[in-house]
Amino acid sequence: MLKELEPEARENLKPEAYQAAKSAAAIMAMNNVFYRTRHLLSDPEYGTLRAGLRMNVIGNPGVEKVDFELWSLAVSAINGCGQCLDSHEQVLRQSGLDRATIQEAVKIAAVIQAVGVTLDAEAVLAEQA
Repeated sequence: MLKELEPEARENLKPEAYQAAKSAAAIMAMNNVFYRTRHLLSDPEYGTLRAGLRMNVIGNPGVEKVDFELWSLAVSAINGCGQCLDSHEQVLRQSGLDRATIQEAVKIAAVIQAVGVTLDAEAVLAEQA
């Protein structure tokens, strides 16, 4: 799906926003696996251990913090990480965003995920034809 969306993203985003969006996807790919796994493990001791993951981009993403948080929330929704969803939702609410706006970001993520799954399925079907 990235191949199909990349030209439009480059055309419509400033270079710093394009880089920040890629950074949000990368950092959330890492965090979603880590925190989702920590949550799913039945041993609560894992929650007391230091994560030790490099997340510097979250502190200085190169774009408005709210935009980066919305992108991070969207990626976390796609990846199904409840702990990350809660964390980003709280930051967004503290920043003044209302629930309707936050839900719109999740709806966009749902549509993007659906498009990606459809494109992937179409590519597989085309290879089999």
